[in-house]
Amino acid sequence: MAKEKKAVEKEYTVEEKLRSLYRLQTIVTDIDKIKTLRGELPLEVQDLEDEVAGLETRYQNYQTEIKDYENAVVTQKAKIKESTGLVEKYKTQLDNVRNNREFDNLSKEIEFQGLEVEFADKKIKEFTEAIVTKKEEIIHCKELLEGRKADLVQKKSELDEIVSETKQEEEKLREKAKKVEDTIEPRLLTAFKRIRKGARNGLAVVCIQRDACGGCFNKIPPQKQMDIKLHKKIIVCEYCGRIMVDQEIADEIGK
Repeated sequence: MAKEKKAVEKEYTVEEKLRSLYRLQTIVTDIDKIKTLRGELPLEVQDLEDEVAGLETRYQNYQTEIKDYENAVVTQKAKIKESTGLVEKYKTQLDNVRNNREFDNLSKEIEFQGLEVEFADKKIKEFTEAIVTKKEEIIHCKELLEGRKADLVQKKSELDEIVSETKQEEEKLREKAKKVEDTIEPRLLTAFKRIRKGARNGLAVVCIQRDACGGCFNKIPPQKQMDIKLHKKIIVCEYCGRIMVDQEIADEIGK
C-alpha cells in the first residue's frame, strides 16, 4: 500500500517547487517579524528564570551551611564538656597516685584535654563567625532574589501580553507553513532549512533585485538571470548559497 501511495504522489515541476519554496519563505518571514516584535523579551525572561533558580539554590545552600556550622558548634561544645569532665576526673586521680610515672601520665592527659578544650573553643569561635557571615549573605541574597522575582513577573507579564496578541496569527502562519512544507520534497526542504539557519536575516529564498541577489546583493550575470527566469532548474547564489527566484514568481506569491 505504501509503495502504491508513493507511486501516485504528485510530481512537481521545478517552477512549482520554486513557487512553493518562495511561498514558504514569505510565511516564515512573517513569523520572524512576530518574533522580532517580541524582541529580546523571551531571552530576558529565560535569563531571569535562570538567575532566580541560581539565587534560590544559593539561598538554600547558605541555610544548609548555617545548619552544618550550628551542628559543628554543638559537637565542639560536647567535646569541651567531655574534655572538662576528664580533666576533673584526672585531677581527682592525682590525689591517689602511687608513683611519679602515674603522676606524669595523668598530668599529660590533663594537659592534652586542656588543649582539646582550647582547640574546641577556637573552632566554636570560627564557626560562630561563619554563621554571622552566612546570615549576612542570606539577607543580601534574599533581597536580590526578591528583586529578580519582581523583574521576572514584570517581564513575563510583558511577554504574555505580546504573545496573546500575536499567538493566533502565529498559529495560522505555522499551519500555512506546514501545508506548504508538505508539498516540498524532503531533500529540498532540508536544504531550505539549512540555508535559512545559516542566513543572518533568515532568508533562504530571495528574489533578484536590480540585477543582484536579494540576499547578499552581489551582481548576478545576465546569463544566470536568464536561467533563473526560465524556471528549468533550481539555482543558488554563488556568493551566499541562497536559492534565487525571478520577479515574476515573487510578484505572484506576494499578491
